[in-house]
Amino acid sequence: MDDTELLEIAVGRKVIHRGGYLTIRVDTVEDAQGRRHTRDVVEHPGAVAVLALVDGDLLLVRQFRTPIGKVLLELPAGTLDRQSDGSIEDPALAAPRELGEETGYTASTWRILGRFYTAPGFATEEMWLYLATGLEAIPDYAGPDTDERLHVSRVPWRRAVEMAEEGLIEDAKSLVGLFWLDRLASRGELPGEG
Repeated sequence: MDDTELLEIAVGRKVIHRGGYLTIRVDTVEDAQGRRHTRDVVEHPGAVAVLALVDGDLLLVRQFRTPIGKVLLELPAGTLDRQSDGSIEDPALAAPRELGEETGYTASTWRILGRFYTAPGFATEEMWLYLATGLEAIPDYAGPDTDERLHVSRVPWRRAVEMAEEGLIEDAKSLVGLFWLDRLASRGELPGEG
C-alpha cells in the first residue's frame, strides 16, 4: 500500500518549553497536497514498563498522577535517563533500575516483550515492555526515590487482568502489559504456568 499521500514534512519548528526531560514544541508541517498545518509535539526520551511476577502475583504500584488528579494502579515503570553526552539510557539497563527503585525487588530473568508508542498523536514516547521473573527482595530496601510517593501492591496476575477488563486499571501501558501477559499465558509461554 502506498502511504505517500499521508506523509507530512516538517517545514518549521518552534520550541515552547524545555523541561527536565520533556520538550514541548510546535511543528509546522506540509502535507502531500502542499497545505500547511501545525502539530503540538511532546518530545520524550522513552520509558520502560515491567511485568514483575513473584509466586503467581504481579507487582503493581499505586501512585497519584497530577495531570489527571487521581491515584492509578500501574505496572512499575520509569523514564529513560538522558546521559551527560545527550544519549538516552539503554532500556535493558533502565528496566532493572526502575523495578528496584519502585518495588524493592530484583529479577534473575528478563525478557523483552516488545515496544510501543504511548500517545503518538502528540508525543514521541516509546515504551519498552519487559517480563521479569525470578524475583528476590532487595535487602534493606529504603523505598522509592524521594520525589516518588507510591505503594506497592501484589495482585494475583489473573485478577489484575480481570481488573483491567473491569475498568479498575486505566493506565495504557499497564493495559497493554496485562493483555500481553494474558496472551503469553494462553500460549503456554508464562514461566510457572502450565
